Amino acid sequence: MSKLHVDSVTKSYDSKKILQDIYLSCETGKIIALLGGIGSGKSTLLQIIFGTIKGDSQFIKFNNQVLTKQSDRINKIAYLPQQPIFPKNIKVKKLISLFCNDENTQKLFNCDLIQPFLNRTLRNLSGGEKKSIEVLIIIHSQSEFILLEEPYSGLSPVLTEKVMKIIKEISKGKGFIISDFMAQQAIDISDEVYLLSNTYLKQIKDLKELQQHYYLPKSI
Repeated sequence: MSKLHVDSVTKSYDSKKILQDIYLSCETGKIIALLGGIGSGKSTLLQIIFGTIKGDSQFIKFNNQVLTKQSDRINKIAYLPQQPIFPKNIKVKKLISLFCNDENTQKLFNCDLIQPFLNRTLRNLSGGEKKSIEVLIIIHSQSEFILLEEPYSGLSPVLTEKVMKIIKEISKGKGFIISDFMAQQAIDISDEVYLLSNTYLKQIKDLKELQQHYYLPKSI
């Protein structure tokens, strides 16, 4: 079992505090959901964990190794932001082989959700098709920890359910931190749920507690 430890993360932009004293711990075999409104700092936190931006203060450790550089994360942490990251003019089967080992490449070649698009480029796919392919490639990468930002955005309910089922299966050997807007969806798939609000991270037990923090209306 591997462990990702995130501690003492603080981040400000100009005089505006975004993150304050953030602590988070994830192990392989666990799914953590990260809830929060627009502008709450979810993307900033994921990028700090992944190493693409620096916190004003931060302590991030993979097992016994302190991660200080972006290169320290290679094959340890993978990150899928909301915006597209893959080249649009490369065939899907080539993208799979670039990001996945031989075993997982073959697994994705045989995946019903991807097979119809293997010989097509992302340029010619719909938004939902692109998103599902990006998510499936990233979660089948060699990294032990997967950071996903709004992975179900643009997916149909049926496709969302299928992708969530695959994530749940893969989480037996990987750790996931998934940012999401949909509270019930996050609670359904996750082992732990956190709410990022007013710069602080709070662990959440259920929908009632989200109502108490004004993330959900009282009528739900």
